[in-house]
Amino acid sequence: MKIVILAGGFGTRLSEETILKPKPMINIGDHPIIWHIMKIYSNYGFNEFVICLGYKGYVIKEYFANYMLHQSDIVFDMQDNSVTYLNNKTEKWKISLIDTGLNTMTGGRIKRIKNIIGKERFMLTYGDGVGNININSLLEFHKKSKVIATLTATKPFGRFGTIQLDDTDVVTSFQEKPEDEGSWINGGFFVFEPEIFDFIENDNTILEREPLEMLSGKGQLAAYKHNGFWRAMDSLRDKKTLEDYWETGNAPWKIW
Repeated sequence: MKIVILAGGFGTRLSEETILKPKPMINIGDHPIIWHIMKIYSNYGFNEFVICLGYKGYVIKEYFANYMLHQSDIVFDMQDNSVTYLNNKTEKWKISLIDTGLNTMTGGRIKRIKNIIGKERFMLTYGDGVGNININSLLEFHKKSKVIATLTATKPFGRFGTIQLDDTDVVTSFQEKPEDEGSWINGGFFVFEPEIFDFIENDNTILEREPLEMLSGKGQLAAYKHNGFWRAMDSLRDKKTLEDYWETGNAPWKIW
């Protein structure tokens, strides 16, 4: 099953960092946050990724093109122009890096990779959020719900769009960034059936608006309740918090 990561936004609230690189390439410890996200999925055996590029997408391309350089000790023999990698740390990943446009919205980016996904179920998340999500449990919940879309619902501090659930964990309403800080919020880590593409009109479609709202109205959007750790990196304060977790060896999302 393919894992889609949205990695094309401008990351304006982290402009101190994103003036040079896209938000998913901001480091937590020695690795960009997109690496942390991929390791979460890989821990459950999901190793095929489709990364939707946009703003400064070439930085992400260069990172993976030179992945061995980033991860290994190296010996350069200048006499025969050879390179030997020491202690190399390879991954089982297969990665498609797709330019989905500079100004394309979240839904539009998904629409642009329709031919790559085909008619298969897929998972998707944002390139700036980590958590100790049990991906296998999320997937099983989605299958049992028999809906077109499932999102992971969590309860962090405010700032995020809230969702209302019924007794069967079907989303009854979806509201972007209301005042109530005690509600469940959309934490990403989606599972989608291919029918999701029918709800996305064009590049200007924002996933969190018309598509999810329409699915909610049709009873086709379920919520997997995650009571564990989840955090999005929306500010320098968030980045510092995540780095503190990582540097002290207590990162809750490090499940590998």
